[in-house]
Amino acid sequence: PAEPVAPQIAVQRVQFDGPVQAIDRVLLKANGLIVPGHPVTGLMEEFRIVKRQLLKSVRAGADGPRADLAQRILVCSPLPNEGKTFCATNLALALATERDCEVVLVDADVAKPSILSLLGLPKGPGLMDALANPAIAIEDCVIATDIAGLYVLPAGNPTHADSEYLASVRTGEVLARLTQGAPERVLIFDSPPALAASPAADLAHHVGQALVVIRA
Repeated sequence: PAEPVAPQIAVQRVQFDGPVQAIDRVLLKANGLIVPGHPVTGLMEEFRIVKRQLLKSVRAGADGPRADLAQRILVCSPLPNEGKTFCATNLALALATERDCEVVLVDADVAKPSILSLLGLPKGPGLMDALANPAIAIEDCVIATDIAGLYVLPAGNPTHADSEYLASVRTGEVLARLTQGAPERVLIFDSPPALAASPAADLAHHVGQALVVIRA
């Protein structure tokens, strides 16, 4: 007799259903960031090259045992003021232009969060709130933007135990939910400087790729 076939269990896709917030295009331009809908610039071409390599690794790991790790990219730098937030934000903007890709830009620099102010988005609960309080669903913290395919997860309220929260088992469960049922979704983490704060090393355990930014 034929071997019984195990039933396929459908994984419910986690959606981000909050109100859509507008990204401030004037702020993008003032900060030297990629402006969606504007003519292609040298900056956009540079990040196209970077994103192609990263997406290649994401897709290569899609059939592996930890496909969720392949979907997570850590952007870090050894020291402060080397341009990691600039690169993380531009990378997210570049990835959002892909036809078959969604991107969640995660502000994981809890001590000095800057993503919301950089994009002109309102403050709200974020990553640390969901890690600290199991009653908070991480998807409810994600901000949908008026740039198709781009979502932002704020850092949340500051805490003196950020390293301990990020090193906990719950962090893996929370991050897995962000890509649950969405194999085309990529998480970009803007982390603290690796040599200045411990959370970067904690986050590194939860990602499949790391992009290290070093100022020339």
